[in-house]
Amino acid sequence: MMNELKPGVVAAELNAIADSQPFITRFLVRNLATGETIGRGEREETPSASTRKTSIMMAALKAVAEGRLDLDERITYEARFAEEVASGMFRYLTPGIVISLRDAIVGMMVLSDNVCTKMVFERLTLEEVDQYCKALGMAGTHHRFLIPPLALKPDHSLADVTTTTAADQVMLLELILAAQDDTAAAAKLGISLELADFALKTLKSQVLRYGLRSRLPFDTVAACKGGRGKRGRMDAGVVYRDGKPLYAIAAFTDGVPALMSDGTPGYTIALETIGKLSQACWRAF
Repeated sequence: MMNELKPGVVAAELNAIADSQPFITRFLVRNLATGETIGRGEREETPSASTRKTSIMMAALKAVAEGRLDLDERITYEARFAEEVASGMFRYLTPGIVISLRDAIVGMMVLSDNVCTKMVFERLTLEEVDQYCKALGMAGTHHRFLIPPLALKPDHSLADVTTTTAADQVMLLELILAAQDDTAAAAKLGISLELADFALKTLKSQVLRYGLRSRLPFDTVAACKGGRGKRGRMDAGVVYRDGKPLYAIAAFTDGVPALMSDGTPGYTIALETIGKLSQACWRAF
């Protein structure tokens, strides 16, 4: 049942959740039924961590649509792909496995596997992905590295990593959503309706349940991509109810301490904060 809370009440609750923690929380939320939008620092650049992978996927699919890449291309997992990698399962597997580019994209998204990310990104360029984002209007998104170095310090600068904004991520997600049946949206993304369907299905296949889904009913469908950075945690996605998209949300925590004052790991509270923001939207919308 839809809650009849006024927008100001919802905004106050979301800001209270962010204010309750000592670290920075930036977010943008859009009620997809009413268009109501609530933001906090949504246009301020922040480390993207793996939320950037949604734009990498879309740039790759654009190259597929243009005939420059083939989803059926066979890629061999080489030992070098596991160097400087700290996420996913491929790094623990025996080199020599052969998968398709399609499967590499899926691995990059659903398990945030950085071996798969390297497989995909080696078929693109940083400039290509960065310019793709700029062409879409993602002015606050800057792709600077293939894979950030593992030795990156917790207090690194924004110039040391790929950055984005909550507003950019919500815009991209809404474009992908619209492109399911809107040829103009698909054309802006540079893809076909079929590739748009693949992108949304891949986002919906995300298996990691922390962040924006952590406080929602277990069977809730969300087309999303989370991230883990040295400065915080983040998540961005479209949440569904009864088969329909209910709201889009992008939440980024920054300046998260290694330990909170009570000894709880900072990343735990960062993810909990994102979960509370999403839960408040679920209840309100």
